[in-house]
Amino acid sequence: MEEHNEDNHLKRELGLLDGTMLVVGSMIGSGIFIVSADMMRNVGSTGWLILIWILSGLMTIIAAVSYGELSAMFPKAGGQYVYLKEAYNKLIAFLYGWSFFAVIQTGTIAAVGVAFAKFTAYIYPPFSDQNILWDLGSFKLNAAQLVSIATIILLSYINSRGVKNGKYIQTIFTITKIASLFGLIVFGLVLAAKGDIWNANWTDAWNAQSFNKDTNSWVPIGGTVLMSAIAASMVGSLFSSDAWNGVTFISGEIKNPQRNVGLSLFLGTLIVTIIYISANIMYVAVLPDDAIAFAASDRVAIAASHPIFGSVGTYVIAIMIMISTFGCNNGLIMAGARVYYTMAKDGLFFKKAAHLNKASVPGWGLWFQCFWASALCLTGKYGDLLDFVMIIVVIFYILTIYGIFILRKKTPNAERPYKAFGYPVLPMIYIILAATFCFFLLKDRTSTCGWGVLIMLAGIPVYYLTKPKE
Repeated sequence: MEEHNEDNHLKRELGLLDGTMLVVGSMIGSGIFIVSADMMRNVGSTGWLILIWILSGLMTIIAAVSYGELSAMFPKAGGQYVYLKEAYNKLIAFLYGWSFFAVIQTGTIAAVGVAFAKFTAYIYPPFSDQNILWDLGSFKLNAAQLVSIATIILLSYINSRGVKNGKYIQTIFTITKIASLFGLIVFGLVLAAKGDIWNANWTDAWNAQSFNKDTNSWVPIGGTVLMSAIAASMVGSLFSSDAWNGVTFISGEIKNPQRNVGLSLFLGTLIVTIIYISANIMYVAVLPDDAIAFAASDRVAIAASHPIFGSVGTYVIAIMIMISTFGCNNGLIMAGARVYYTMAKDGLFFKKAAHLNKASVPGWGLWFQCFWASALCLTGKYGDLLDFVMIIVVIFYILTIYGIFILRKKTPNAERPYKAFGYPVLPMIYIILAATFCFFLLKDRTSTCGWGVLIMLAGIPVYYLTKPKE
């Protein structure tokens, strides 16, 4: 008998620490070590760089504390998919699940896998994306793509053996990367921070400028061009701060989920926001703005570690970042399969994904996800994958947070063990900021973001063709 009820199958083995570690571990992946380079090329000043990180952090915390209400109302596996189904209907929930599988989770897993390979190549250059193994004209297979795919397959296999295996990797790797990042920040600020670099970076801190690749020079920007540059920069900082909602997907395996899921969300996002802002303050304390903008292969953390630890230390940092990205993908892979499991139980995904294996985890869901994420590793560069993912992620965050308003009207007497902090002001501030971000992103990066939106909309005919007859 494969079909018991969910609580007999999904075991509640994860406590508050495990939940918080999953939030932190899923959030701290590749972005903080890479994206500040592209952000600096977009806005060209220390003040704007730090402000964008603060803004992204505040948006993330607001979203997380808003989700706390939904996670307490619906403390079962599936997270955001379930919230959208309850607030709207099965079509919107399906579009999220479809986008989650086609773009959001698999695209993020692919991007983090590509980042893992980027830092592996620093230690062993033959693994670089410059090492083309197979050239078919428009398609080129490089060594970095194979490395990223290998890690995704390995982590999918480990997670298919049971939630405890994934849990131990998550906790150990998360504690290691928090300690390592903390060390990099503290040593950077104490040992390598130079007054002249710091002062020079803050001299024209609010004079925004953008780097023009065609003329190879900086161009002053303002007005709507600056707004576009901020939106483009926030792709990186919001991506780095994303995946915090992973803990809601595994609510079915969290002890006392009404309390622990919401608390994990708040504590995890707060910890990561403090770490990210501190890391960027350290970057601008040890590196001139140009050195951040033009770090080799965008590896800002490696560039910053050189004046702190010397050339030997940069290898240690590269290994630390490999641990970070490996642990991050473990959290993403673990959480993703639970969404396909919930969808399949609703008849909206491959039937096989509704089955749990002998280890009580959605094995088929893990392998479907592994296959598609591996395929996405072959499609684009890190930055393209980020654009592709973030536009869809933020659209569904807007819909989900607006869902709180809908559910307050639809089910005013429903039990709410936790209520969204600052409602209705903070959730509405998030919706306005996120909608502005999406507008400028679609306007300026149509080639990458447009594809993401088209794939999402392609889910509409798929839904009507595949939904079970009522």
